[in-house]
Amino acid sequence: MTILVLAEHDNQQLKTDTAKVVSAAKAIGGDIHLLVAGENCGAVVDSAKQLDGVAKVLVADAGAYGAQLAENLSKLVNDLSGDYSHILAAASSVGKATLPRVAALADVAQISEIIEVVDADTFVRPIYAGNALATVKSLDYKKVITVRSSAFDAVAATGNADVAELTQVIEAKTEFVSQSLTESERPELGNAGIIVSGGRGMGSGENFAILEQLADKLGAAVGASRAAVDAGFVPNDLQVGQTGKIVAPELYIAVGISGAIQHLAGMKDSKVIVAINKDPEAPIFQVADYGLEADLFDAVPALNNLI
Repeated sequence: MTILVLAEHDNQQLKTDTAKVVSAAKAIGGDIHLLVAGENCGAVVDSAKQLDGVAKVLVADAGAYGAQLAENLSKLVNDLSGDYSHILAAASSVGKATLPRVAALADVAQISEIIEVVDADTFVRPIYAGNALATVKSLDYKKVITVRSSAFDAVAATGNADVAELTQVIEAKTEFVSQSLTESERPELGNAGIIVSGGRGMGSGENFAILEQLADKLGAAVGASRAAVDAGFVPNDLQVGQTGKIVAPELYIAVGISGAIQHLAGMKDSKVIVAINKDPEAPIFQVADYGLEADLFDAVPALNNLI
């Protein structure tokens, strides 16, 4: 049994999600091969071959793969898939766009966002916005799986895998035009060890300044609930939740967030959750390790003065 993992990267750095997907692959068992498809991605390959448990790194370095287009990647993975019993990727924008195409080409059902491996055929995944967990068993000859990386610990960088260069270059009809990135000195939300998030209770986008001050002092990322994003307080790239980013930091501070199930689904795996809310009945207190019933406009400035 051999498993293929699709590496997540930006052509410069290997993302932590990849090390977590490899952890899921190790739980399945068997040899693990890691596919790095990109353009001028030598630094990514150097990091990839160090991941514990990876036996071989397959490298497809060409301009066609530089933008990580799902149309190109899915056909490349499909070309390689004959040798693999399982194909895994993180449940990121790249994985969610690529693996459904791979599953369709292989004529199998995709298994989405697993959070636990029971055995090579059986997996646990959340349903109903995380309100319930389903244990699913696949009888397909090939398993195509996206992994909720927040549910797995990253493997160590102690390996020394072999590297194999791939020659096939697949050009799709889709053309990459451009992308716009939000630059920030704070940690990226999906990989941050500490996250400070605000909700509708912040009242306005200007009031997020007190959260940004707290985040800067803690070296944290800033997040938000969907209610805050929908209200126009902050851009949607800060959204945490079922329809935003799924996170599991060491510390999650929820400020003025009531705790709708869609938000809880995106952050309840955080190691320590701190909630600040003046409503004692707020659902967020049910998942919080530490809760402070207080007006956030008194509590957060007081925290800022203490740090």
